[in-house]
Amino acid sequence: MKKDIKIPVAKDVYVAIIREWNEEFLDKDWNAYIINSRVTPIELIMVVSKGYEGNRKTSIMRHSIGEVAAKSYKKIEVVQGDVLALNNEFYVTYYADNKLFEKRFLFEQNSVKESNLITIPILDKEGIYAK
Repeated sequence: MKKDIKIPVAKDVYVAIIREWNEEFLDKDWNAYIINSRVTPIELIMVVSKGYEGNRKTSIMRHSIGEVAAKSYKKIEVVQGDVLALNNEFYVTYYADNKLFEKRFLFEQNSVKESNLITIPILDKEGIYAK
């Protein structure tokens, strides 16, 4: 019975936090993005994010993204600097190829900082991938 259930593995979809200039506030912000490296689009995307560390917790945020085209990306949310001292978790659920996929992404506390930035392909900007 259980051996007949096939759970699809989420591949080629990532969450990254990017350091970007905010023209309105004339400062740099940390922005979370969902990145679709697949050759097909993903749709009906739901992202649930939260920060935590011991008894400290942030509010749970829910985002409906809609669709992300193949080899493309969309912004999820702005991540406040003081929240980066916590573990930041993103649960991503989406449909692709008529299947439901789910994956948990984690930015460990204090891992999002200038010294850890790398170039993120597709966005071609400096950022950090979630684990």
